[in-house]
Amino acid sequence: MYNSKRRMRRLFYSFIFSIAKGLIRIANGKVNVMNQNRIPKGNYILVAPHRTWFDMIYFAAILLPKQFYFIAKKELFKNPFMGWFLTKLNVEPVDRNNPGISVIKRPIKVLRKTDLSVMIFPSGTRHSTKLKGGAAMIAKMSGVPLLPVVYQGPLTLKEFFCRNKAHINFGTPIFVDKNLKLDDKNQAIVEKQMSDAFKNLDAEINPNYVYVDESKKHH
Repeated sequence: MYNSKRRMRRLFYSFIFSIAKGLIRIANGKVNVMNQNRIPKGNYILVAPHRTWFDMIYFAAILLPKQFYFIAKKELFKNPFMGWFLTKLNVEPVDRNNPGISVIKRPIKVLRKTDLSVMIFPSGTRHSTKLKGGAAMIAKMSGVPLLPVVYQGPLTLKEFFCRNKAHINFGTPIFVDKNLKLDDKNQAIVEKQMSDAFKNLDAEINPNYVYVDESKKHH
């Protein structure tokens, strides 16, 4: 019964993101995907700066047949249908104000026990660029690498339908030694590796790229 449920969830995930991939191609054109050869063969933790509510859809669609586990703010689950839908796509709710230890333990278990990779936006929200420590700890405890990636492209639905071209660039995997003590100093080193990777990947796409938070344009 459990295997049957898992199989149905996998089929549902593939179906939804295959549709998303097709819609992206039709409405926005072909995505320029760079350096896919850097993607590890096994599980990994995809880390990216969060720039629009649909960047995770681009990542998940482009990386099919690979499937991911996600964490999202619990407010998205208030609507019963949306909660059901997100759960079927391997999304789990988290309380941003009181995340608890499960926000670290659950992804580690998923990476160790399943063939799902994990997608994390280390800054937490689209309105922050400050990286947080969860990704490094999950990488250390699970033994899988961090895979930095950046998205440049439409940030709003208007830009999406105006066919502003999307670009996705994958970086070199970052490994966190399981014996590394993640004190403030080492945590800062890993965070700098990620932020430097994001900066370099952005420059490879467009040397003049500057991310502008859409929500702040009108203030």
